Amino acid sequence: MIDSVMWKNINLERCFSYINCQMASGARREPAVKPAITISRMSGSGGRTVASKLVEYLQDYTPIDCPWTVFDRKLIEKVLEDHHLSKRIAEMLPEDHKSLLSDTLEELLGLHPPISDIVKQTAETIWNLAEMGYVILVGRGAHVITQKLPNVFHVRLVGSLERRIERVQEAYEMNRIEAREFIHKQETGKRRYLKEHFGKDIDDPLLYHLILNTDLISYEDSARLIARTVIHRFQLEPCGKIVAA
Repeated sequence: MIDSVMWKNINLERCFSYINCQMASGARREPAVKPAITISRMSGSGGRTVASKLVEYLQDYTPIDCPWTVFDRKLIEKVLEDHHLSKRIAEMLPEDHKSLLSDTLEELLGLHPPISDIVKQTAETIWNLAEMGYVILVGRGAHVITQKLPNVFHVRLVGSLERRIERVQEAYEMNRIEAREFIHKQETGKRRYLKEHFGKDIDDPLLYHLILNTDLISYEDSARLIARTVIHRFQLEPCGKIVAA
């Protein structure tokens, strides 16, 4: 498998390091703009690989000592396992931001009761991480949950089924039938999760700032394009400087 090589900067240790750094920097003066990115992706379109490469492109554009960090579904679940940690993250946010979070969750989740506690907790954690900034959130409806946050840039990665099957075969050492079944199961689960809990269609193009076809644009170029767009949109400069809008 290639994940240990290609996704070496996506791991739990880095996530906890990011959170601890954010907590330690709470008393420091922070810039007004703390960008975050969400990546929604078709299975096999390169979500984690693009996110991993994106971290490398954006690493010099962090105005505090906390590096850009990727949180995917598994890593978010690990953070959720530590309820004390989740509570500390929430306590870092100003009261007006907590109110906006409550209103947003009520609007999203209240439309489709009953909602399990884990979905609500996941949504709260995603929102809080996005508020802290300098994170890349992969999956779990992050693009819907954070729609009202002006600091978040939303990306969707797509590709043909044939090409995605080939990538899954390579990444997970599966045969063609296994890869196709894997993709079908993953895609069905993603669509159901977003529709049942948030009432949204994952393929709705209006949910995203940018949609990239990784059949036609390489992972490297996709990451570079996202980075350049985010840098321009939020007027980021290297070496810890941010230009006022």
